[in-house]
Amino acid sequence: MKILRGNLNRYRVGLLAATLIAVLGFVAAGCGGSSPSSMPKSGVAGAQHSLSSVAVTTRKLKGLGVVLVNAKGRTLYTFAPDERRHVTCTGQCAQYWPPLKWKSSGKPKAGGSAKTNRLGLDKNPAGGRVVTYAKWPLYTYAGDSGAGQANGQNTKLNGGKWYVISPSGARIKHSA
Repeated sequence: MKILRGNLNRYRVGLLAATLIAVLGFVAAGCGGSSPSSMPKSGVAGAQHSLSSVAVTTRKLKGLGVVLVNAKGRTLYTFAPDERRHVTCTGQCAQYWPPLKWKSSGKPKAGGSAKTNRLGLDKNPAGGRVVTYAKWPLYTYAGDSGAGQANGQNTKLNGGKWYVISPSGARIKHSA
């Protein structure tokens, strides 16, 4: 009887170890959980939608309040010459101010306090489509090295002024 119990316990431990290894394998392969690169960054709202469909979410930035950011937490800007109509930052301008491109066939979604009904798409003169918010084409800035920065805020570069945008669709014109 004692030998039978010992074999049963070893069997249970072995089964538990095999199950644990299988689960860890699925997680590492991305089949059973979220990889760190697909998780929202700290301070970025938007977990209500899968990140592949979220184009715009929100983040609180010191001195500016809650602003729009892309799915990676990078601050989004508007370009005054666009005048809430069409993308006008092209060519060399777009190298410093890359537009927020939309490659999916579906409609973009919003996370955080951003509103999906304010999102739209505009034809990019360079090809493809650019995400808009309250009719403003959205851009990131090459001068922001990571999430949570707004180095392009209230600057006059490439022929016009650049501003971050709030979830209400209003441009924030003051500096941080």
